[in-house]
Amino acid sequence: MSTIMILFIIPFTLASLFPYFEGQTLSSPFANKGQWNLMQASIGISPMHMQLLHNDKVIMFDRTDFGHSYLPLSNGRCRMDPFDTALKLDCSAHSVLYDIPTNAFRPLMIQTDTWCSSGSVLPNGTLIQTGGYNDGERNIRMFTPCFDETCDWIEFPSLLSQRRWYATNQILPDARVIVIGGRRQFNYEFLPKTPNPKNSPSSSIPLNFLQQTTDRSENNLYPFVHLLPDGNLFIFANTKSVLFDYKQNSVIKHFPPIPGEDPRNYPSSGSSVLLPLDENLGAPEAEVVVCGGAPRGSFESAARGGFMKALGTCGRIKVTDPNPSWVMENMPMPRAMGDMLLLPNGDVVIVNGVGEGTAGWEHGRDPVLTPVIFRPSQMVNRFSVMAAASRARLYHSSAVLLKDGRVLVGGSNPHVFYNFTGVEYPTDFSLEAFSPPYLAPDFDPVRPTIRYITNNNVLGYRVFCYVTFTVANYGSASDVSIRIVAPSFTTHSFGQNQRMVVLKLSGVTYLAGQAYYATVVGPSTAEIAPPGYYLLFVVHKGVPSSGSWVQVM
Repeated sequence: MSTIMILFIIPFTLASLFPYFEGQTLSSPFANKGQWNLMQASIGISPMHMQLLHNDKVIMFDRTDFGHSYLPLSNGRCRMDPFDTALKLDCSAHSVLYDIPTNAFRPLMIQTDTWCSSGSVLPNGTLIQTGGYNDGERNIRMFTPCFDETCDWIEFPSLLSQRRWYATNQILPDARVIVIGGRRQFNYEFLPKTPNPKNSPSSSIPLNFLQQTTDRSENNLYPFVHLLPDGNLFIFANTKSVLFDYKQNSVIKHFPPIPGEDPRNYPSSGSSVLLPLDENLGAPEAEVVVCGGAPRGSFESAARGGFMKALGTCGRIKVTDPNPSWVMENMPMPRAMGDMLLLPNGDVVIVNGVGEGTAGWEHGRDPVLTPVIFRPSQMVNRFSVMAAASRARLYHSSAVLLKDGRVLVGGSNPHVFYNFTGVEYPTDFSLEAFSPPYLAPDFDPVRPTIRYITNNNVLGYRVFCYVTFTVANYGSASDVSIRIVAPSFTTHSFGQNQRMVVLKLSGVTYLAGQAYYATVVGPSTAEIAPPGYYLLFVVHKGVPSSGSWVQVM
């Protein structure tokens, strides 16, 4: 990056992003580059999967066949599994429930192997978790949040029609979950079970696009899937993408391949987000971003000890355009295995990953410690480099957005088993939180605080809702937006089910003192916002409030 570009990013983009500070100098490093904090030195497992739940807890898990973890199960429990490849009797936990307000955690009990599995949260807040490896490959597990210490995993054996290892889940407008792909699985299925077009209630449905885009018989894993406002799915696999009508099992449109001919899905392990859907535009535009990954041949090269430089490009495509095309731009540094998360103000943070190599055991080098923030609404200089973390997060790391706007980061285990000595990148059991610049005290004068949401925090479709908030230095209605965010199930560099909707804002009314209320309209359709729990944020002058849980229904 040139010196001119660095000078432009650090002192000036904050002024344009936060108009309140235009013409002022921000001397705080936190306000320019964010801040890292260590939350837990060890939780006893290395979470490769994370999901924020609506009771302000994060459920995390890795795999059961690493051998024993460093967190014992409670109450003398043990897991007996004759199919486990490491331990037949295991009295350690492979899942934890992390409580955000208290920064505490407790062990959970998983019976079968969840390695490289997938998940979605149902409208009632229950996490439905699908597949895995070995004896877990066709199993479904459910976790229903509770507000005491009683909830734990419930497992349902052999409910999936196919083995789902490296599959992708997406919650649908009718509250079903579609499970797509997996290793050597060029098909999809629905949960709960419903008849497919051939009226066979239990079988999977072929998806030839997955077979057509695979590199090898086992590769085309964790496809990027986004639900679009018209109810169809955008599915991206390696270099190609389609508009898919899952109701008719029909590909409606083939999009142009992403330039460069390098794959972006696992094990290349780029990442992808659907940018915020803005209901104030009438019919929301849908734009997908795909960033990073590893060049073609990286996996084979790393297996031989040669670590190729990761990809440094991002591609954007507005899939609602009549003739969409990719627009490419460069990130500040190359990155594979990075996690892309939507921030409450509409920016995107890219965190974790490596600068060389690819996903796989011992296949990554040159950890990328610095997150970058991508500001898609800016015309130029859209990337800003953030403060560096102190810990490398390589293979099997993960990240989720929290209610207060921080990003919780954990995991990193590039080894077949837990390994802490004699390796360049030891297994990591810690949890860290990255606070983006908008959380700096410098922005407190324009930071809103949510006081009240009508209808008992329920957002009905096309129903008016009033959000009362306070702010010390209010600008104008044009400085305010109300956004809802569906928390992601994050694993292997992709946040499944992640989405943001900017609600239609009818106006902002002054109440008294520092209090105002915004009149907004609930999502127009379930295709734009499927039913379920979301975090609602008030954003004022680019600075978000802490989130409040709402239920869209």
